[in-house]
Amino acid sequence: MNLNDFLARAADDHGNRLAVELGDRRLTYAELNALAGRTAALLAAHGVAPGDRVGLMLPNLPEFPVLYYGILRAGGVVVPMNPLLKPREIAHYVRDSGMALFLVWDSVADQARAGADGTGTPVVPIVPSALEDLLEAHPDPAPSTSRDDGDLAVILYTSGTTGVPKGAMLTHANLARNAEITARTLARFTPDDVVMGCLPLFHAFGQACAMNAAVVAGARLTLLARFDAAEALRTIEEQGVTVFEGVPTMYSAMLAERLNDPHEHDTSSLRLSVSGGASLPVEVLHVFETVFACTVLEGFGMSETSPVASFNHPDRPRKPGSVGTPIEGVEMCVLNPQDGVGELCVRGHNVMAGYWGRPDATAETVVDGWLRTGDLARVDDDGYYYIVDRKKDLIIRGGFNVYPREIEEVLYEHPGVAEAAVIGVPHATLGEEVAAVVALRPGSESCDDELREFVRQRVAPYKYPREIRIVDALPKGPTGKILKRQITLPEAD
Repeated sequence: MNLNDFLARAADDHGNRLAVELGDRRLTYAELNALAGRTAALLAAHGVAPGDRVGLMLPNLPEFPVLYYGILRAGGVVVPMNPLLKPREIAHYVRDSGMALFLVWDSVADQARAGADGTGTPVVPIVPSALEDLLEAHPDPAPSTSRDDGDLAVILYTSGTTGVPKGAMLTHANLARNAEITARTLARFTPDDVVMGCLPLFHAFGQACAMNAAVVAGARLTLLARFDAAEALRTIEEQGVTVFEGVPTMYSAMLAERLNDPHEHDTSSLRLSVSGGASLPVEVLHVFETVFACTVLEGFGMSETSPVASFNHPDRPRKPGSVGTPIEGVEMCVLNPQDGVGELCVRGHNVMAGYWGRPDATAETVVDGWLRTGDLARVDDDGYYYIVDRKKDLIIRGGFNVYPREIEEVLYEHPGVAEAAVIGVPHATLGEEVAAVVALRPGSESCDDELREFVRQRVAPYKYPREIRIVDALPKGPTGKILKRQITLPEAD
């Protein structure tokens, strides 16, 4: 499977259908394919050869899929990057990947040049809606460069929670099969579907499950340059969005917006919502389904699994709180379980080829073909998996294991809580103490004492948070995932 072949096929089968849109900027599949071909010609003129890494630092714009598929068509390897990165961070991506060329949004071109300074990597600014001017010297699309299934297609850099970001090497087969399975068996896309593209396309979830899967099916991708709950609801109504994909904080924000004004937007076109990137609180899932009259399917994945590994499949019983069962062709297991909980491991066609230039890290993470995810999980008698927590997030209080997600689920049951994160803080005698940081819904007057008592009544005495801090908002990454590593609290008394 070659990831680029999907676009050529979509252009043949659905050439006049809209492929991607953002406001007034719209491209059909025929136009998207032609522009990708001309991009490949531009890259060839810059000396990009098969296997060369090409940086791509753009927000959610129609130009993103044009350049993404253009790089693949030239036989290059896409290195997607967050446009919010600073020069020091950019320098790591450029040097580590050995980029041959760097395509960047013109608004961040100065940052990109500063990061690439001294590397010899040319920086090419991309002006939104003016890509055709840049390609004017290359009117004829370049032919697609033949690539094998095992050749690299994308290097996705991990978030670097345990050190500097590492590049997960994803092959054409990794990404193509993952996108095809997502489109065919999970979201069940058809050419009539309109997929909401509010997840960053430079991130694994948005790139594979929205953009690539939409291209597989010939569906339409409607973009949001940046997620905003009110704008998302307005887009669903105006564009007739049928599939929404997001992370839990997006669900919470859209739910709060809808509850604030239940009749402002008609979202009846929605048939399916897909959640990933972090655990979706069960209470949020139930309320969202009730309010939006839309099924929510939750799954599990990571950059290293291309990204989807398991899902609540639409043709099988759904278990809220579970990340479902492994996708087609993938195996999962729980390693060294204690009281039923152990490290989740994944094996199959979706497992990365390794970390770019890091054989040591690859050997630690992929053992005998099994990817060790670092997530703690359990599996029930029906083969459904439940993420208990990140292995590194586990709190050990006085010798007892406390899984933050369990406490967060309880906090989300409180009507005044909009966002919650539970972390461990150092404690002189217990080792760690349980603490929670909470953002409240608009109009809520809940206090820390009330929330503490709410949780205490619902969990064992060693589990409830002794400290609760109320804040305006929790720190989040580019996908909207809550970043616990950026939450710091003093040592507990």
